[in-house]
Amino acid sequence: MSQNRISLHLSNDDQAIIEGAIATLEQHLAGLIGLTPDERRELTKMGDKSEAFCRQAVITLGKHPDVLPRNFDVDEYRADLVALDILRPLIARLQRVYERMLDSEMALGSDLMVASLEGYAHLKVAGRGDGLEGMREALGSRFERKRRQEPEPKA
Repeated sequence: MSQNRISLHLSNDDQAIIEGAIATLEQHLAGLIGLTPDERRELTKMGDKSEAFCRQAVITLGKHPDVLPRNFDVDEYRADLVALDILRPLIARLQRVYERMLDSEMALGSDLMVASLEGYAHLKVAGRGDGLEGMREALGSRFERKRRQEPEPKA
C-alpha cells in the first residue's frame, strides 16, 4: 500500500469497553436536552460579554434575593451556573475526542480508497486471463459514467 495514514486496531474488548463508557455517559447525562432548530433560534444566547454579566448577576442577586419575585428560584439559578461550569470542560474533552474520531474516520476511508484504487489498477493489468474478468468488471462499474442524452434539436 502506498498510503497508510492510520493503523487503528480495536479489539472486541476495546469495543465493549468503549460502548460501556458511552452507555455510562448517556446514563449520567440523562438530564441533557435536545433543541429543535426553531428553539435554538428563539433562545436568548449568552455570549462571552454576557457571561461576565450573568456571573455578576448570580452573585449580586444571590446576596439580595428579597428584590426578586417569589417565583424566582434562586437555588435553580445558582445551580444553572454550577452545571454550566461542570459541563464546559467535559464538552471540550469530548469535542477533542470526537474531532480525532472524525479525522481517523476520514484517514481510514482515504487509506481504503487509495489502496483500492492501487489494487484495482494492478488487477486491470495483472488479472487478465486469471478468471478475474468478472470481478474486474464489477469493480470497474464504480467508474462508469452515464452519458447525458443530448437534447434533440428544436424544429
